[in-house]
Amino acid sequence: MTENNPKKIAVWLINKIKTNGILRRSEVLPQVESNFGPKYITITPKGNKTLNKAVQTNFRELKDESIYWNVGKQAWISKINGQDSDRKDKTVEQPPSLPTAVKVQNVPDNAPVDHPSLYLNRELGWLDFNWRVLYQAMDPRNPLLERVRFIAITASNLDEFVQKRIGGLKRQEAAGVNDLSPDGRTPDTQIELVQQQTDKMLQKISEVWEHRLRPKIAQEASIKISNYDELNEEQISELNDYFDDHIYPTLTPLAVDPGHPFPFISNLSLSLAVKLRHPNKEVSSSFARVKIPSNQPRWLNVNSESYAFYHVPIEEVIRQNIHKLFPGMNVQSTCVFRITRNADLRRNEEEAEDLLSMISDELRERRFAEVVRMEIEEDVEEEVLVLLKNELHLTEKDITYVDGLLNLTSCFTIANKNLPSLRYNKWNPVIPKPLYHDGEKEDRPNIFDTIKKGDLLVHHPYESFSGSVRRLIEEAADDPNVLAIKQTLYRTSDDSPIVKALVRAAEKGKQVAVLVEVKARFDEASNIEWGKMLENAGVHVAYGLVGLKTHAKVALIVRREGDKHVTYCHIGTGNYHIHTAEIYTDLGLITSDPDLGYDVTNLFHYLTGYAPDQQYRKLLVAPNKLRESFYKLIDNEIAIANEGNDGRIIAKMNALDDVGIIQKLYEASRAGVNIDLIVRGHSRLRPHLEGYSNNINVISIIGRFLEHDRIYYFGNDGDPEIYIGSGDWRHRNLDERVEALVPINLHALKKRITVILKKALKDNRLAWDMHPDGTYTQRRPAEGQKEYNFHDMMMKDARKRAFS
Repeated sequence: MTENNPKKIAVWLINKIKTNGILRRSEVLPQVESNFGPKYITITPKGNKTLNKAVQTNFRELKDESIYWNVGKQAWISKINGQDSDRKDKTVEQPPSLPTAVKVQNVPDNAPVDHPSLYLNRELGWLDFNWRVLYQAMDPRNPLLERVRFIAITASNLDEFVQKRIGGLKRQEAAGVNDLSPDGRTPDTQIELVQQQTDKMLQKISEVWEHRLRPKIAQEASIKISNYDELNEEQISELNDYFDDHIYPTLTPLAVDPGHPFPFISNLSLSLAVKLRHPNKEVSSSFARVKIPSNQPRWLNVNSESYAFYHVPIEEVIRQNIHKLFPGMNVQSTCVFRITRNADLRRNEEEAEDLLSMISDELRERRFAEVVRMEIEEDVEEEVLVLLKNELHLTEKDITYVDGLLNLTSCFTIANKNLPSLRYNKWNPVIPKPLYHDGEKEDRPNIFDTIKKGDLLVHHPYESFSGSVRRLIEEAADDPNVLAIKQTLYRTSDDSPIVKALVRAAEKGKQVAVLVEVKARFDEASNIEWGKMLENAGVHVAYGLVGLKTHAKVALIVRREGDKHVTYCHIGTGNYHIHTAEIYTDLGLITSDPDLGYDVTNLFHYLTGYAPDQQYRKLLVAPNKLRESFYKLIDNEIAIANEGNDGRIIAKMNALDDVGIIQKLYEASRAGVNIDLIVRGHSRLRPHLEGYSNNINVISIIGRFLEHDRIYYFGNDGDPEIYIGSGDWRHRNLDERVEALVPINLHALKKRITVILKKALKDNRLAWDMHPDGTYTQRRPAEGQKEYNFHDMMMKDARKRAFS
């Protein structure tokens, strides 16, 4: 993207006036400064702020007669259809409707709790979750660039789903697995249903982008994503020169003929299929593939007098210049396509381990069809399509035809434009009040003195990760009294200050042990690299347990205090990742409780040594006794309800698919236990089923932050038992991973978590109610009713706690 300049600012102002109908004098300077910085603001001799002369000159030259200055209103006005408009267009986009992927079955009379009709399909339920994410891109109440971001998120989510879930189902099918899912479906039946729904979703993503957001960002953000036929000669020449200088040397056209086998096509990359013919030879058409370079910007910048940001997709520039790659040949057609491959079995098992567990080791080594989807422009020539289908071993069901741009994950770049007025208001996480300090004074209390005064509960991203968890690890690394640091690293950032602190601690002679999980989805290479760096610094690095993925989020610090060794722990719901801590909601307990110190010490002995029968005083650990513990907690609520008292369960998690837990919840509902489930993603449980789940409510919260924390609340007849930790109510978390959940014992912290849950249940802006048929309806405040936005409420609470 080119640098901002006075002309670009003037164009942006003109588009702002035309879009809104009016731009008041009082709004001009704040909006320019907010979106483009103070560079274009000058101070008059009288000390007043004004636009600099270059911007003013460009504005006067570029505006047309439809824009004029209204002295009375002290505003620039845009004439619409010959009349003045001094207000925004009052046309309000109607709430969009969503399709439903899940297909329910009728529940027969007196069906046992393991009957397939009582469960929803996990794959289709996940697709319905992604529909709710796509809804955010369609919802006009969201800021415009955030809607563009949700398009990118939805597309990225779908790519991952196709790789992991459809890929896993296809492996099952190829291996001859006929085991039924809990809802009674075979792998081939699921594949057919899922492919139909993913095709529908991809078409909708494209439609929302092409027909809603692409025009809207041009009108309201002055961001034009242009087709080639919209360019003038000067712009075409500019792009052709860019192609010649920057793109042409990097391209590698690959011919397909008897002497050139069909090339390997990398996963999720864009390609051009090119059909060619020699002008002087009577031979059949030739075919070549040109990969769109991924190390070039997707959106190429072009100078424009009409828009602040004017872009052309790189594949269109290559398409228009493709003849330069094949001198002496006639280009008959070009077509953009993109393939999705099966996830790498050896490393990417996280999102398909339940499917892969049904396949024997021998069968998993077979070479199954690797390509599971092809997206392609809908006007592809039949001859090209047949060749691609044959070479990639695809059926018609594996192909999605798209009327528009492919790979909309690139919309992240557009969403990141520096236009604050079109994004969520920036949130700066607050430092928890007990940890707040004014500057870096030498006499300020260290974090360990603060922890000894009482357990600390930190809630990210509302409260600062850097000012709490990161500070704990960094102070431990530099504290001469700290003897040892132990930590799990499931997923961390490339520039992780946590890893740097651990290296520093080891270099200072402290005992540092780190459990690195090498199967963390998409972070395998990064984690292995960090593991090597830590080992080189003298850190004891373990790479997980055979057959179990380490998903627990725990840190242990051993500190010498007088003649004692005191333990300090952090036990959380989220990763030690400074970037995701800004957008994922997670809870963490920082404590010096000696029993928890004992438990976390034992957990690390289990992770790094041989201790399968390790015992714990307070911590709930999977796969040790977590499932059994949850069953007991649910049974206790059933007993309370059977005695005529109020049984109560509230659980907040990412997804719910464990059949054993669902059957326990059905049993509890039948006993009269009142159950609220806050499940962001998919749920196999069907709420409000007569005779099974009358007393179970399920909501999903989707918004600016990704709901990631896991909270389990059991009423216990007025003395609540509350746990937070890393595991969902999913089979993989209960039986196939190392997870850690910690009890919340302090009354003040119990009260705070209870408030969090109550406010989540109260939400009428981000929450979706789930119905017995698996459909969801987004809550909206009734006319005159106050809006309750869970994320806004949490931000407000965090400020209040920090500054009261």
